Amino acid sequence: MSIKILRHPADLYRVAAETFVRIATHSVAVQGRFSVGLAGGSTSKSLYPLLANEPGLRSWLPTECMHFYWGDERHVPPEHADSNYRMANEVMLSKLPLAPNQVHRIQGECPDAARAADEYERELCANFALAPGVYPRFDLVLLGIGPDAHTASLFPHTPAPQETARSVVANRVAALGTDRITLTIPAINNAANIVFLVSGADKAVALREILEGPRDPRKLPV
Repeated sequence: MSIKILRHPADLYRVAAETFVRIATHSVAVQGRFSVGLAGGSTSKSLYPLLANEPGLRSWLPTECMHFYWGDERHVPPEHADSNYRMANEVMLSKLPLAPNQVHRIQGECPDAARAADEYERELCANFALAPGVYPRFDLVLLGIGPDAHTASLFPHTPAPQETARSVVANRVAALGTDRITLTIPAINNAANIVFLVSGADKAVALREILEGPRDPRKLPV
């Protein structure tokens, strides 16, 4: 694990964008494709436009070989203001020359969140050509951290952080009164690269406990 501390948010977004491009180009050079799990949240919303609009970054993206997935999704339709897909599509994906089969969104509009999780797991199994019981190998998973130490939709003291058999589950978050669809910890940890983007004073207490406190996955899923 390496930790980079940057003085300004703009520096964080720039370094994250450069890291994204570096991993993408390396993955395509080695294996001919790049698969990334995208994050929601305000930090990612500031990162994605750099990749789509900054000529010095966009020109290096091997767009024809890139496949976009999501680490989690809200239980809402894709046009909903809370949709992680909508955010990424509006600020980045719609601005890149991508074919429809390169974008693999979670069906958050499905009335049954558990069914949406099942369908996404089946899609991952098909796209990554997985044998039963094998987790997908993303080249990169982007993640944020909430003030409560959740990441993706792995919230403290909810069932999903305890899942060890599946790659995708529906997670009931009682504190928010809603369901989420999320990658599981084993699926995330199987990625070749994981990058957490953390910005804001409200994350400081959680981050210190994550880095320096006792290991407690139920309380600190990150």
